[in-house]
Amino acid sequence: MTIAPSSELGITTLPDHTQLPDSDGTFVKNFQEHPQSILLTDSILSTLDSLHPDQQYAIGQDSGIYWRLTEPLERGAECPDWFYVPNVPPTLDGRVRRSYVLWQEYIPPLIAIEFVSGDGSEERDRTPLYQISGERQKPGKFWVYEQIIRPPFYAIYEVRKASVEVYHLMENHYELVAANERGHYPIHPMGVELGIWLGQYGNLELPWLRWWDSQGNLLLTGDERARMNAS
Repeated sequence: MTIAPSSELGITTLPDHTQLPDSDGTFVKNFQEHPQSILLTDSILSTLDSLHPDQQYAIGQDSGIYWRLTEPLERGAECPDWFYVPNVPPTLDGRVRRSYVLWQEYIPPLIAIEFVSGDGSEERDRTPLYQISGERQKPGKFWVYEQIIRPPFYAIYEVRKASVEVYHLMENHYELVAANERGHYPIHPMGVELGIWLGQYGNLELPWLRWWDSQGNLLLTGDERARMNAS
């Protein structure tokens, strides 16, 4: 983890999640991204509850992960569209997290997912924090995930291409995960697979990013289970 010296910023105590910005004030979402996040969360909850009978886990949806103390503060955060952190309390001191702060909690997400809204170059940007000369520069999103935040799995989902790339952290770099015979990408620690599902969710028929179990069964949302049980 890289933290700018607090003396450079006039800060004597590292801020926690209640003191850091939870938004950069920009619009970057399209009309598909919000339901996509809900779909991922709704369909994985029963699996996570089985993995964590003590309910010790957290899900972030378009929430900041702070990895560096800088000025302005929000420059020291990445904001995955969806991520899951195992073995952390769902709240901190009884308060809902405003962001996930690595220097406060230490445990990285197990998986971070980015939804591409442009050409995908931002999500694949490997620019390092320091130039060869030693001067700082704005690091790329891919580099920050791979070298600093270090979730074991990083996924890049492109609805316009109906595709997802999944990377697995092997030692100090990400390697592409090969699709299995179903065209899905296993996330073994969760006992699930990620893949593309063409269907209707809400009133949108799109190639959605979804979960399957390790036997290839689609993980259903609460509404889907209710409709199935009622039929």
